[in-house]
Amino acid sequence: MGQPRPPPTSPAPAAAGTMGGVFLALCVLLALSEAEAQDAGGCDRWCPPNALCANTTACRCKPGFSSSGAEIFTDFMVSCDDINECKPPTKVFCGKFADCQNVVGSYYCTCSPGYTPTSGPNTFRNASENTCEDVDECSSGQHRCHPSTFCVNAVGSYRCRCRPGWRPKPGVPNNQNITVCEETPFTNWTEPPPGIRSQSLSRFFNKIQDLDRDFKPDSAQKTVEELMENVHELLETPGDLETLPHSQQHCVAGHLLVGLEDVLRRLSKSLPDGPLTVSCPAGTAPPLTELSLKILKQRDGNVTLSQTQAKMQLNWTLAQKVGDTGPSVVGLVSTRGMGKLLAEAPLVLEPELTALQERHKGWLQDAHPTLLSYVSSAFLSNKDTQNLSSQVTFIFSHLSSVIPGPRQKVFCAFWKPDQKGYGHWATTGCRTLDLRDTSTTCHCSHLSSFAVLMAHYHVQEEDPVLAVVTYVGLGLSLLCLLLAALTFLLCRAIQNTSTSLHLQLSLCLFLAHLLFLTAIDRTEPQALCALVAGALHYLYLAAFAWMLLEGLHLCLAARNLTVTNYSGTNRRMRKLMFPVGYGVPAVIVAISAASHPHLYGTPARCWLNPEKGFIWAFLGPVCAIFSVNLAFFLMTLWILKSKLSSLNSEVSTLQNTRMLTFKATAQLCILGCTWWLGMLQVGPAAQVMAYLFIIINSLQGVLIFLVYCLLSQQVREQYRKWFKGMRKLRAESEVYMISSRATSADTSSPSTVDNDRKNF
Repeated sequence: MGQPRPPPTSPAPAAAGTMGGVFLALCVLLALSEAEAQDAGGCDRWCPPNALCANTTACRCKPGFSSSGAEIFTDFMVSCDDINECKPPTKVFCGKFADCQNVVGSYYCTCSPGYTPTSGPNTFRNASENTCEDVDECSSGQHRCHPSTFCVNAVGSYRCRCRPGWRPKPGVPNNQNITVCEETPFTNWTEPPPGIRSQSLSRFFNKIQDLDRDFKPDSAQKTVEELMENVHELLETPGDLETLPHSQQHCVAGHLLVGLEDVLRRLSKSLPDGPLTVSCPAGTAPPLTELSLKILKQRDGNVTLSQTQAKMQLNWTLAQKVGDTGPSVVGLVSTRGMGKLLAEAPLVLEPELTALQERHKGWLQDAHPTLLSYVSSAFLSNKDTQNLSSQVTFIFSHLSSVIPGPRQKVFCAFWKPDQKGYGHWATTGCRTLDLRDTSTTCHCSHLSSFAVLMAHYHVQEEDPVLAVVTYVGLGLSLLCLLLAALTFLLCRAIQNTSTSLHLQLSLCLFLAHLLFLTAIDRTEPQALCALVAGALHYLYLAAFAWMLLEGLHLCLAARNLTVTNYSGTNRRMRKLMFPVGYGVPAVIVAISAASHPHLYGTPARCWLNPEKGFIWAFLGPVCAIFSVNLAFFLMTLWILKSKLSSLNSEVSTLQNTRMLTFKATAQLCILGCTWWLGMLQVGPAAQVMAYLFIIINSLQGVLIFLVYCLLSQQVREQYRKWFKGMRKLRAESEVYMISSRATSADTSSPSTVDNDRKNF
């Protein structure tokens, strides 16, 4: 019989023992394999990640890692975890404006946000390598401010603030990077100008601040009406503003005009399309303060704003810049009370040349202009209105019927502020078209605040001796020019190209001097004065053109002494004369009149207005002719010098050469080179130069008659023939009269004869 079998429940312990044996065997095998590997490779393979072998049986964590137990461990269940060097307590010090950044097994330092290294790498290990400095995000463009704000740099950061004239949208503070602002129509026009203290003005701007706080786009029209009422109240009851010095009153007026124009332009963006009129006080005729607005989509054609005291007409295309969207706005504000604040404001007639200012400095130097109309401010949705492409027409009604006196002048003027906030009335870009007793029509090439002024002036005392010299010299010159012209025209013995040039020059100078003497001071009516100025412009340019031809002909005449074929040159000269002498000046005057017709005539003289450099329409050609004639003169002297050095004893040729030398010297005055003296009337020598200029140039006609007539042998012989003929004619006339008397005596009655005998 065999042994009894164990019960069914006994195999479990046996299995456990078997499993334990297997596990132990695996551990032994693993240990043996590790030992073999260690023996083979020099490292303990059972060390955890981020650990190194300490010896054949133990491990240690790598730098930057730590174990949960001892530094050197043999337990394969131990792990090596990353050390956060940046977490307190820490021995890492990155320095000022820098931050520690932890990474697996290590760390590094970087500059804090808002700072950047000025040198070295972007990352470093300690404070000794730190070069961090603040970054100006605003100038470098690294900010994220909304377009409605502007960037303000801060240490290590920046702030976004609302632009001037804008405010934060509700619920958003005005100093964060997320600030978004909205435009306010009152911008910065909520405070008096710096340095001005006035209770009336302070109360006014307190009301403006209330309008600013309560403004809502859907109530823009009501805001406009309240604004105009406040402006009217301030101007009609200025209170302590009237006690301020006039200069400060002018500063307040300029501040009000500029601010009101800007506010109305901004408010109009919230108004519905169409016209708007506000009159203050309501129901008063005529209103003392009036606003007219027209708001339409961009269009072509003209637009007219009509008020009780003013009217404005312009082209719609001026109202908006190219590329702008939205409606076009045209506005006009007229106020009577603004004239109180602008009392005794100076009027500057600009620009004037130095010589012209000296001559007419009596204008408004000691007196103040009188305001004849309301002050009217014109504005558009287009802010660029200083140089408009087309003229704007204004018609201003006078406060009362006005007829200017003999020493009074009416001007269309605008208020021109200066950099300090003050200003003056100016006339640049504006001209008077039509002056009536009750209104004035103006044309202006820019927009601003306008008014009609009447200036009182005194005439500057002129040097009486200089005036006598001028009139006597020009009178004598006119007589000599007339005699010279008759000589050139009637003396057939001297008819040639040279005589034709002398004749045309004499005629132009005669007409120019005559017109100068009789009409240079006749400034009224303005149209006649402009016509006189244009005629003088043409006649003097024509005279200088003929002077140029005289210089050319004299140079060719000197050359004729050394060449034989001169007839061809002479024929070409005849063909060239009239197109140059009369045609070129006509072209210059036509271009000048077409480009600036309103610049013919000044308030004191019927001559070219120096505004915008218009005087160079005369001085430019004259200077060019001066230069060319001087070159001709020098060439003539050189030719004559060469001829004199090569002459033999031939007397006739020598006499001709000497005569040409004398004529060349005399023509230095005749050809207008002495007009340079007129440009030298500056500084201490101005008075001396004025006398020299008047004396020499007023005797220009005398020199022409002397050189071309009295010093010409042919002309003198012709004069002798004329005088002989006149004496013979006189003798024959006397003989005829005697014979007539004798015949009458023979046929008389006997009684008459007896009576004659008795008397005898």
